Amino acid sequence: MPRLLVIIGSTRPGRVGLPVTQWFADLARRHARFQVEVADLAEMELPLLDEPHHPRRRQYVHQHTKEWSERVDRADAVVMVTPEYNHGYPAALKNAIDYLHDEWADKPVGFVSYGGGSGGTRAVQQLMPVVAALRMLPVSTAVDIPFVFRRVDEAGLFRADDVIEQAATGMLDELATFEASRREPQSRQVA
Repeated sequence: MPRLLVIIGSTRPGRVGLPVTQWFADLARRHARFQVEVADLAEMELPLLDEPHHPRRRQYVHQHTKEWSERVDRADAVVMVTPEYNHGYPAALKNAIDYLHDEWADKPVGFVSYGGGSGGTRAVQQLMPVVAALRMLPVSTAVDIPFVFRRVDEAGLFRADDVIEQAATGMLDELATFEASRREPQSRQVA
């Protein structure tokens, strides 16, 4: 079964990204087309890029980079869960992306974004050229969650409505289809 890496892009204390990611990861597990792994950037504590060599060389000297490289390398697809901070995405997410290069290539990527009225869409717009430069394959279906704090209950659990659930399921379907087509032999893809 292919592996889906779900990245929590926020490291802010009290972040709503944690319950949003927990909801999405649970939904992805029930979807049952991926093995799901969650990467919490707050737990990983990647310092600002501290490798002496360019990531393309993959000559990592720090253990945190080697571990991050292995996690991303073994993933077949990626979902980035990102807030929108001041019309952009968090520095911690950019830093985690920039640590690596070839590990990202040819992986389908989806986005779960959240924020105020825009639902984090401006953060995703800024992420698109970044993932394109790394040769990732963004799927067209995304999950945008406007006014996210209204959806977190007293217990700290994220509560999605039918529209959000359908978008997430559609994105997972598209990621699975994209990932499966990558694995098909080239002779079967050419018709």
